[in-house]
Amino acid sequence: MARAVERIERDIAVLEEAIGAVAAELDNAYASYLTALSQAVRQHLVLASYNLCTQGYPEHFLSLSFNQRQQLQQAIRQLGQQAADQLLDAHPQKEADAEAREDEELKVSSSPYPSNPRALAEWQQNLETAIALTLKTASRDANRLLQQVGILPRKLPEPLLEAAAKVEASAETVAGPPNLLNLLVETESDEQSGNANMTHITAIHLRLSEIEFADIQVRAGRNQIRNLLLKVNSLGQEYQKKQREWTIAQAEAAWRASWSED
Repeated sequence: MARAVERIERDIAVLEEAIGAVAAELDNAYASYLTALSQAVRQHLVLASYNLCTQGYPEHFLSLSFNQRQQLQQAIRQLGQQAADQLLDAHPQKEADAEAREDEELKVSSSPYPSNPRALAEWQQNLETAIALTLKTASRDANRLLQQVGILPRKLPEPLLEAAAKVEASAETVAGPPNLLNLLVETESDEQSGNANMTHITAIHLRLSEIEFADIQVRAGRNQIRNLLLKVNSLGQEYQKKQREWTIAQAEAAWRASWSED
């Protein structure tokens, strides 16, 4: 029985080394992906702002003075740079902090990267959450800026934009220019007719899927990440299987150790 446990532990050690190696590849893939994405986000935020000002609200944009337009454009570029910096900062250092939170009894890998599937999944999910939050924040700040200068309606409630974005996310297709959100907003009712007025609103809504589709480098980086995650999933399934075998072998040994014929 002791030999069986030792054999399983050796198998687990091999799997942990393999997972750590793939984790290193995934770390490098995300570094390249975020570099490309940071550049693309700057460009797409400017493009979305251009489409909104020239196609969505051309009259409002033309009502601004030349200096106001320049100031708006400069502020949009600054927001794009802030988003780019946040994306680059989102890439974690090559540490195994999540490894310390493992509750598995076995830890034999010498890899500086997470060698446990759950720790690696947590690391990857935290990174994706940071990416999504950055795009959401950049969109929100850009819309606030456009409200301040009078391009977007000043009374447009922010929760309405967030709710519309969530509903849109569940749709299969998105019509109109990329990274713009189109919605109808109910305004004050007509006192004579009693009918509510509907106003069409366009706002900035950076979408990761559209940015990846439009930028070949970002799309290639995402495809590389997907391929590596397939490897992680396969190794994770084998890891769980071996962990189960190890637990069963330990239980069988404990049973025999405590069993008495009395």
